[in-house]
Amino acid sequence: MNVYDFDGTIYKNDSTRDFYYYLLRHHTKVIKYLPKFILDAIKYKLDVVTKTKMKETFYRFLNSFPDGEIDKIVLIFWTKHRHKIYDWYYKQKKETDVIISASPRYILEPICKELNVNLICSEVNVKNGDYIGVNCYGEEKVKRFYKEYPNAIIDKFYSDSKSDEPLAKIAKKAFRVDRRGNIKEWKFKN
Repeated sequence: MNVYDFDGTIYKNDSTRDFYYYLLRHHTKVIKYLPKFILDAIKYKLDVVTKTKMKETFYRFLNSFPDGEIDKIVLIFWTKHRHKIYDWYYKQKKETDVIISASPRYILEPICKELNVNLICSEVNVKNGDYIGVNCYGEEKVKRFYKEYPNAIIDKFYSDSKSDEPLAKIAKKAFRVDRRGNIKEWKFKN
């Protein structure tokens, strides 16, 4: 099977960031959560809070929406942003593909269903922004992959991020994707 990171890999940008910018333009009430997030982002850089905690603070904007509204907004978001999925991915996509991402399920699930691919991602409570477990990042991606597919072998792995090196190392072949969508073989440093 082939495994792909999502943001910056098959999608030209960061889907969570794009979604938040979309909310700022169309649902300005989310801006009131920004100061607390900025404070926690600084605390994260200073190693005072974890990446998961910082991201939970970011996702607090979900408190602004009644049940079910975010799901509707995400569907509209994808009608305006699906064009940011690289053409190269469409050309090689298979139904057995696995997308594994730190982005939350509520953002990625609709587009992965449309692409008809499997998804492993961060689990975030869409009602309040709390994480269910930890952020699906770095070594955590390997743990989640093997939990979902215990005996699977990754034929090809694609990512734009050095943080995905643990997944790259367990793949038969690994590829890095640059900001323009160019693909080259992943070179490991000894």
